Amino acid sequence: MKKMVVVVMMLVVVSEASMIEQTCKETPDFNLCVSLLDSDPRGSSADTSGLALILVDKIKGLATKTLKEINGLYKKRPELRQALYECSRRYKTILNADVPEAIEAISKGVPKFGEDGVIDAGVEAAVCESEFKGKSPLTSLTKSMQNISNVTRAIVRMLL
Repeated sequence: MKKMVVVVMMLVVVSEASMIEQTCKETPDFNLCVSLLDSDPRGSSADTSGLALILVDKIKGLATKTLKEINGLYKKRPELRQALYECSRRYKTILNADVPEAIEAISKGVPKFGEDGVIDAGVEAAVCESEFKGKSPLTSLTKSMQNISNVTRAIVRMLL
């Protein structure tokens, strides 16, 4: 009886891992996808919709982190004030419009609108980056946002 319980438990763990891995194989960055989903305890029991929502939460977290960085740079880099202002607006759009749109759409089973919100998060990050004309102190964060958005978009497209 104990062996049977252990085998069943092993199968559950394998199927949970394979759900993440199978899903991530369909994204543009397998390693990033697995890393993000494995870092969230909800990932082990989530379906495709749940995995997409986890990644939207990651977008939200990164946008919040980037806004904090922008606010800190206002004092340190006053010469970048205009670019930082534009980036602040872009990241507030991600938090106040794109993320809520994606969460609502995915939760309600209308993934097309969820995809729109996720795509826009990546676009907003790219526009922010371009404001610096090649001298951005936010490059790492904006590239991360673009990469997470691309992975999230691929998973949301699986729901279409």
